[in-house]
Amino acid sequence: MLTVFPGGSMGMGKQLVQWFVYAVVVGGFAGYVAGRALPSAAPFGSVFCFTGVTAFVGYALALWQMSIWYRRSWLTTTKATVDGLIYALLTAGTFGWLWPH
Repeated sequence: MLTVFPGGSMGMGKQLVQWFVYAVVVGGFAGYVAGRALPSAAPFGSVFCFTGVTAFVGYALALWQMSIWYRRSWLTTTKATVDGLIYALLTAGTFGWLWPH
């Protein structure tokens, strides 16, 4: 597989906006799952666990299909999974910190 971009200068503004929207959507689902499962005074650890797992699923697990079906390098998928884990931990920490007490 080969990805070809149009010629000319390449700006990242559009991709950064799309990434921000994606992160908000993943965070929204993580918050929804935790909000349905936990009370408002839930301990930090419970909030961290629910939102972290949900965010990890949103950020990383779908990437594995690229290696399974499209022969993408497993090294590339592993690196992207580690990135997804980092983003999930940041999402979980933010929810744990801002969860209502």
